[in-house]
Amino acid sequence: MLGLLGAVPLATGGLLAVPASAHAGAGSDHRGSDPVPADLLPGGALDRLIAQTAATDGYSGTLLLLHNGRPVLTRTYGMANKELGIPNRPDTIFALGSITKVFTGIAISQLVQQGKVGYHEKLSTYLTGFPAAIGDTMTVHQLLTHTAGMADVVRDSGDVIRSWTSEAEATRELLKLVQAAPLLFPPGAGYAYSNNGYITLAYIVAAVSGQTFYDYVRRHIFRAAGMTSSDFYNRDQWVTNHRIARPYAPPPSGGPRADNHLLDAYIGNGAGGAFSTTADLVAFVKALTGGKLLDAAHTWLATTPKYPAPPLPPKPGLPAQVLFEGYGPGAVLVNDHWGLGHAGGATIGISTDLQWYPADGYVYVDLCNYEAGSSTRIDSQARLLITGA
Repeated sequence: MLGLLGAVPLATGGLLAVPASAHAGAGSDHRGSDPVPADLLPGGALDRLIAQTAATDGYSGTLLLLHNGRPVLTRTYGMANKELGIPNRPDTIFALGSITKVFTGIAISQLVQQGKVGYHEKLSTYLTGFPAAIGDTMTVHQLLTHTAGMADVVRDSGDVIRSWTSEAEATRELLKLVQAAPLLFPPGAGYAYSNNGYITLAYIVAAVSGQTFYDYVRRHIFRAAGMTSSDFYNRDQWVTNHRIARPYAPPPSGGPRADNHLLDAYIGNGAGGAFSTTADLVAFVKALTGGKLLDAAHTWLATTPKYPAPPLPPKPGLPAQVLFEGYGPGAVLVNDHWGLGHAGGATIGISTDLQWYPADGYVYVDLCNYEAGSSTRIDSQARLLITGA
C-alpha cells in the first residue's frame, strides 16, 4: 500500500507531462492572476498541520512548496542527529526510499531515447541468468509499470541484504536474489508493486551503459540536473557525513524512536536508497520538465499514465484519487488536476513525498526522517489544498 501511495505524486515548468487540468488556475504566485490559496501560505492550514504534528513529535523533516518557481512555504522541524544534537536544516540530506524509482525510470528512458533499450523488448535482451519463462517473456514496460509479476527481495531477504559490506558485494549478490525469487503471476497477467522490478531495471541500465548503475545516475541525472548534494551514499557515509539525517523509528517491541541507520542496506539500488535534499529534488523536476534530461517526446512518454493502478480505499476527508503507473513517476488525477511524482517509506525511519503539478505550477517536496507514514497526513493535506479538492 505504501508503494501505491508512492506511485502517484507530481512537476512544474515548461513541458506539460500530462493533459492540462480542467482547473488549471488552482494557484499561482504573486505575479499571476490567481493567488496561491491562503491555506498553502505561512500561517495557513498546511502550515498549522505541520507545526501541530511536529509539536507532538509526529514529524521530523524538511518541507518545501513552490509555485511557478517561487517558494510558497518552507518548514524544517526535528533533529537530523539526536546523539550529536544536529537539527534538520533546509540543506539536510535525507534518505528518499522509493522516490529513487523515479531516477531509475528516467535512466531507462534516456537509454530508450538513445536507441539502446526498447520498452517492448524482453528482459533476456539485456540480462542473462533468469529462467527462460521469465527472461523471454517479461518486458521492460512490465518492469516499469509493476505488471511483471515480480515480488520483493527487499522485504523477504532483509537480513541477507543488510549483511553485505561493500558496493561490489551488494551489486554482485542482489541480482542473484532477484533471479531466484518466484513470480507472483505470469508477466503481464496482473499488477503488484514490486521493488524487484526496479532493482532489475537498474541492472539493465548498467549492462547497456557499461557503467555501474550508481555512476550512471550520478552523471546523467544528478549532475545533469544540478543536484549537487544527491548521491547513493553508503552506510559508512551515513555515519560520517553529518549533513545526512539519521532514520528514527520505534523498535518492533515498542518504545521510543531509535537511530536505525544500521538496519538499512550498505548501499541502495534501483528501487530505493538514493539520498537528496528538497532543493535538489526541485532542481530535478525543473531539469526533467525543462528538457535537460530527456527531449520533449521522451519526457512526455516517460511521464504520462501507462497503467491504471488499483484505487486506494477511500478515507474521510481525503479527495478521491485515480492512480496510474508511469515509467518511474506515477500519475494521479484529483479533482480534475493531474499530478506526477512518487513517495517513499520505510519502517526504519523514512517518510518522503515528491509531487509536481504541471498545469498548476506547483512543486511539493517533503523529506521526513521518521517511520513510514509519519508525513502522510501532511502530504495528503497538501495535495487536497493544491487541487482544491
